[in-house]
Amino acid sequence: MSELLPFSYDVDGELLSGVYGDDPGGDPGAATVVLLHGAGNGSKERLLPLLAEFVARGCQGLAFDFSGHGESTGALGELSLRRRFEQAVGVIGARVPVDSPLVLVGFSMSGQTVADLAGHYGERVAALGLCAPAVYGGEAWDVPFGDGDGRFSELIRTPGSWRGAPALDALRAYDGRAVLVVPGADHVIPAEVTDAVTESLAARAQFTRLELPDADHFLGLRFRDHADDRREFVDAVLTGLGDRGWTATRAWVAKQLPAGAAVRDSRTLYGGWSSQMRRLTLDDGSGVVLRSFVKPFFRYHGPGLLAREADVMTLLAAREGVPAPRLIAVDADAEHCDHPSLLMSLLPGRVRVDASEEDLERRLDLLAGQLVRIHEVVPEKLPRDYQAWTSPERVRTPGGVLWERAVDVIRRAAPAYEGCFLHRDFHPGNVLFEGEGDELRVSGVVDWVETSWGPADLDVAHCSTAVALLYGAEYGLGFGERYASLGGRRLAEGREHLYWRLLDALGYAGDAGKLAGPWRELGRGDLAAGVLGGRLREYVGGLLERYA
Repeated sequence: MSELLPFSYDVDGELLSGVYGDDPGGDPGAATVVLLHGAGNGSKERLLPLLAEFVARGCQGLAFDFSGHGESTGALGELSLRRRFEQAVGVIGARVPVDSPLVLVGFSMSGQTVADLAGHYGERVAALGLCAPAVYGGEAWDVPFGDGDGRFSELIRTPGSWRGAPALDALRAYDGRAVLVVPGADHVIPAEVTDAVTESLAARAQFTRLELPDADHFLGLRFRDHADDRREFVDAVLTGLGDRGWTATRAWVAKQLPAGAAVRDSRTLYGGWSSQMRRLTLDDGSGVVLRSFVKPFFRYHGPGLLAREADVMTLLAAREGVPAPRLIAVDADAEHCDHPSLLMSLLPGRVRVDASEEDLERRLDLLAGQLVRIHEVVPEKLPRDYQAWTSPERVRTPGGVLWERAVDVIRRAAPAYEGCFLHRDFHPGNVLFEGEGDELRVSGVVDWVETSWGPADLDVAHCSTAVALLYGAEYGLGFGERYASLGGRRLAEGREHLYWRLLDALGYAGDAGKLAGPWRELGRGDLAAGVLGGRLREYVGGLLERYA
């Protein structure tokens, strides 16, 4: 193993102290690992064993002290998030060959710096390691840290100031290998921040969330003192490094293609929330779609979800009127892939969630008519019974009389119903359209992992909620009438129908804004969290007035 050697770097009159190492007999084009310490009394010293572990695996590597830390000069109070980023860019520019892939590892405050660097270096970044990371609101980026009671401290201590942090968008855009290390007890980083980072990384990255139940926030010290944890982390970060983490999945996909075919290009399909969707273009110009469950919750439930979707695709392949994808292959247990995955045919058309008034009414009629045809499917083997996605005990509301009345409606037992075949997640984001004007038609219905047996009211309710949030409460309130007028199954009346409507709508009461991210990717930048919250309130109020 190479000896770790010291270096220094002059920036803005300050001398930054660092160490680097490489394998003398290794690949000169190997990735360079950059380790970035946290705030306060953080320094490179506690990271040296981790650096040595990366170098021992054939990487080049470096760690340095930000100004005001460790052996570097400068005053800590004059440092800022911007200066941290600029110092890291300076050191990388001076010490790392321009063609060397980067592996960026940040602890605590350097989670923000890693996100800034990932946005700056783009495709050059092969992997990220985020260890109990922090992210901050954009207004804090230029503000000097000061002595602990100044403007920077005031900004970052403001409740919820991290929401909408630019770092979260940068992590959401990243599509390489990413490992998030979460200690069992973190007294510094709120769980909400960790969950937001998880959501962002799971959007496109080949993501692993590594839990260390016995660790606390100071993961640099943990890796220094616990060799097994250190090795597990390095193993995770370097998994599939040459393929941005997707080595196993790429190999599996290649085996499912026709003889002689190969993937020419991969493109993320936007608008999803539970899984990553990619269009894979083959060398003959045709395409297939790959679904991968990466989020920890959905990865855990992936075997059941994907097995169900594979069964439904097989069922619908022999039926007219429901344009579902054709199943190509499924690896529900991730026996061969990096994550539970399903490969399916590419359907024509595109998702339409725009608010264009020119064809909105026709699109809503087509949605309702398609749902009627879904409910006409009668399988030989019934799918599982529907599952409610909220309950009176789990509902989180903004508070007030309106919400109390709504929650009271779903406190009683579910009404009796005549069951039918449910998509269970039918909404505009899971429907493809092609054509224009009178030629506009539904060309595909996707996302069959939640298929269930239950009341038609529940599918109507779910689509109605989405329509209300996308286009306004009046459209959501009227969707049931569209469905009925096009020959849909008989819906419940009065308070019984209200029960199903609110059982769905209240699932978004605590955070309607979580849909803003996927819909923003589809061009609906107008749907800020506040707008969605206001529309949901108006929709729930309209339901109570109409059906209660």
